[in-house]
Amino acid sequence: MPLQPQLSIVLPTYNRCDGLPGAILSALDQSAPADAYELVVVDNRSTDGTREVLDDLARRHRGRLRPIFAARQGVSHARNAGIDAARAPLVAFCDDDVRVSRHWVETILRLFSTDEHLECVGGKVLPAWSIPPPRWLTTKHWAPLALQDYGDHSFYVGPDNPRGLISANLACRRKVFGRIGGFSPQFQRIKDGVGSIEDDEWIRRFWRAGGRGLYAPELVVTTEIPASRLTRAYHRRWHLGHGRFYALLRAEEIERTSIGSPFGVPAHLYRSALRDAACWVACTLAGRPDAAFLYETKFKFVVGFMRQRVCAAHQARPHLAFTQPVCHNREGRGTPT
Repeated sequence: MPLQPQLSIVLPTYNRCDGLPGAILSALDQSAPADAYELVVVDNRSTDGTREVLDDLARRHRGRLRPIFAARQGVSHARNAGIDAARAPLVAFCDDDVRVSRHWVETILRLFSTDEHLECVGGKVLPAWSIPPPRWLTTKHWAPLALQDYGDHSFYVGPDNPRGLISANLACRRKVFGRIGGFSPQFQRIKDGVGSIEDDEWIRRFWRAGGRGLYAPELVVTTEIPASRLTRAYHRRWHLGHGRFYALLRAEEIERTSIGSPFGVPAHLYRSALRDAACWVACTLAGRPDAAFLYETKFKFVVGFMRQRVCAAHQARPHLAFTQPVCHNREGRGTPT
């Protein structure tokens, strides 16, 4: 392998030793020349057999796989450790439950080589169902599954077209991270936490810094969807967590009416909660369970948002005479304040 490959692939992993070899082998079985890229696998303090699996694969693919260890828990810490260890001017990300297509590396290298101003590119993240998905799970419910498909035509993303590019299938010029920083631990997923928005927060910083991103439909990965994520209970929990993280994010499009509102919750979210709850009940009574669940998840998002803001208000002013809220730390464990 040359001293500096063209592309560094960063693959964080936590306690997924059974499926990890498949993700690694898909990244190593590429149409691009083997010396064009390196694979950096970041063990984020796994407690199963991950280390043994990595040691074995590193021996079998000597010089092509570089395992490292990230002592700080959380996916943002793991990705940032991978960025620091990367030796190439381009850095790509995938996950330990992802299988990249055989032309993935070749496609990334081609896209960046043909546009010197391009700084970031993402593509499709398609499902590999472990069991047939339930009837209610349409593309409107893809967000909790970390899936992405914007169609078959490429387009640029930015403030004027604010569509996210998720890190299960993302590549950037390494200099971007030097300019705007890496992934924020404040918004990260830790262990089995759900609803995190570290990708969303990073891409917003990228846009604000004038970055130019491309959605390329030919850049394809698939991700395994376990049966545990195909339940309504999982989706309810994800939307609650997602709302909590958005309360921390303070996105401009949400915060426009937060000043002077009770507990700093934007007034339009109170209206949304009432409207979504009413539609949830109406669709349930009308025998439309799929539509009812869609409104229920929207309601759960607002509930998660409100819980976080009430919790923050209580911590800021503990003398307030309302019932003690249950606040959540970054691992999602509830603790009374």
